[in-house]
Amino acid sequence: MLADCLHDLAALGPGGLPALLGALFLAGLAGGATHCSTMCAPFVLAQAATGVGAGGGRLRRLAGAALLPYQAGRMLGYGTLGAVAGGAAGLVTLASGLRWTLAALLLLAALLMLAQASKRLGGWVPRLGLASPRLPRAIEHRVGALLADPTGWRGVLLGVLLSALPCGLLYAALAAAAAGGSALAGGLGMMAFVLGTVPALAGVALLGRFFARRQGRWTRVAGGALFALNGMVLLAMAARLVA
Repeated sequence: MLADCLHDLAALGPGGLPALLGALFLAGLAGGATHCSTMCAPFVLAQAATGVGAGGGRLRRLAGAALLPYQAGRMLGYGTLGAVAGGAAGLVTLASGLRWTLAALLLLAALLMLAQASKRLGGWVPRLGLASPRLPRAIEHRVGALLADPTGWRGVLLGVLLSALPCGLLYAALAAAAAGGSALAGGLGMMAFVLGTVPALAGVALLGRFFARRQGRWTRVAGGALFALNGMVLLAMAARLVA
């Protein structure tokens, strides 16, 4: 069993998976501060406004205020998406016998990361109609009910449902996670991405709109630099696969 798991994590070659996880974590950090803290702020602030975490011991209050059930739900939702994407890519690669599929996914992810960098550094990036994410209508009503009391498993379910939000940054991360070449690697990749976004969303939950408003030019520049670095790392990984 362990041997099978290790084999599943080796599609990108020696050191490939740690590099991918590191790149996705940094992408989450950059995107969390420059994108998620504003785009997801309404959902986070709505939960904070309910007073979640106001009762119980100190650790319970802190966990509630940081919306840990919601964060756990996001990790579960995005991890599942990554597992599906990685598993599908792995099947295509296995059937074709070619690693070009994984290299193409890395190239796509690199281009999407570089587009994120360009947007933050003042470059021109074509709009793809994803600037105003919206949930499918069937999910909106359920989300509204959960926001009224986002505690325990309700908070986890809320995080899972909000994983359905369309987002350009999410698509970039999914393309990179899929390049892991297996369901296990893809799931781990998206979990690393979510971990990177947690500090910014926790900041919004704990400090309210003050956190999002403190974003200045330096934040965008730092985020753009991290996205550019991610793009170059993913390009190098793609080149290594086909070399």
